[in-house]
Amino acid sequence: MAQQIRPLAASIDVAAPATSVWRVVADVRRTGEWSPECRRVIPIGGRVRRGSWLLGLNRRGGTRWPTLSRVTRFDPEREIAWRVNTNRSQWGYTLRATDAGCELTSTRRTPDGVGAFASWFTRTFLGGQTGHDAELEAGMRASLERIRALVES
Repeated sequence: MAQQIRPLAASIDVAAPATSVWRVVADVRRTGEWSPECRRVIPIGGRVRRGSWLLGLNRRGGTRWPTLSRVTRFDPEREIAWRVNTNRSQWGYTLRATDAGCELTSTRRTPDGVGAFASWFTRTFLGGQTGHDAELEAGMRASLERIRALVES
């Protein structure tokens, strides 16, 4: 039985146009520059687009693990999203133009729940779903702050 977990979201205003923000978030190779948990993303097959595969290398304390994801949405200057096959979560960034620049939103949803292995892994190595979700949510906010700093500098 798949475990349902709460959706996560964080947003930030960036004083730059969506084109500038997009150049950063769509270059998934740069993820390690801002993510507290995902240290590296390697696109498999080169160019990132809808349907592309991504290998993620993650670390939390002494625990390290890979993920395999597939890009599910790729709409330049608007949205990039991917589904992590190992736990069925859906992650993404959405960009919305504003008068002052761009609103950037990061989301994590699990509409199909997470499987037994992912639940066990999170409970055993990451301190449980509730605590890990709180860390992920704080990490999303920190990531958005770092992305804003990169784009606005």
